Amino acid sequence: MNNNRKKTTQKNDDKLTPFSFVNEINIGKRDIMRDQNGEHSDLLERVYNPFITNRSLSYFNDSVLYANEMNKNHHIDSRLQNAYLINSIRKRKRFSKWIKSTELDDLEAVKTCYGYSNEKARQVLTLLSHEQLTELKQRVYKGGYTNNKSTRNTSR
Repeated sequence: MNNNRKKTTQKNDDKLTPFSFVNEINIGKRDIMRDQNGEHSDLLERVYNPFITNRSLSYFNDSVLYANEMNKNHHIDSRLQNAYLINSIRKRKRFSKWIKSTELDDLEAVKTCYGYSNEKARQVLTLLSHEQLTELKQRVYKGGYTNNKSTRNTSR
């Protein structure tokens, strides 16, 4: 059983993402910026993304202040930020879905059409059907290219 655990740990270490650091801060409490010899690795430090880490932690009441503290002290070295968060935040399973760009597009269409604030536009967004949102997007569509830049947006 221990051999299987070591193999899965080695596989996970090969594919480090910024979310690996968030999981270790929340659940594992292991400093994965250290290499096998216990020394800090510059390669592992480059994978650490303070923005992603702080944004992930900012969704929860018990960790938002720690994330804000790291945002205020953005100039601090990445390994020090990671060590602070690992040692400060209590162990707890934290998961939340991030807002998707389609929701942001819908929100912007409502704000543009009606001149509402973010809060009012979110309230109106819950009242509109999918067909009404599509019609609203067509009404505020200004033309141009999509993010792909190679094809024209033909959603008119």
